[in-house]
Amino acid sequence: MSKEEVFERLNEVFRDVFDDESIVVNETTTSADIEDWDSLEHINLLAAVEQEFGMKFSMGQVVTMKNVGEMADIILSQTKEG
Repeated sequence: MSKEEVFERLNEVFRDVFDDESIVVNETTTSADIEDWDSLEHINLLAAVEQEFGMKFSMGQVVTMKNVGEMADIILSQTKEG
């Protein structure tokens, strides 16, 4: 899976979780960029991303994640085939 494919799928997850079809995330998107992204929605978002990609974030990954680019990197590292 390419990073572009990860971002395409992340865009769909973010749009679904925040119920906003205009959301487009990129490497530098943070919670400050999305109006309804608070701590509760962060939990919902992480759960939705884990379900979409069939993986789990560790607590260490969750607390160090600074932006959507880092989230995509973690997804790629955990979903590599082989």
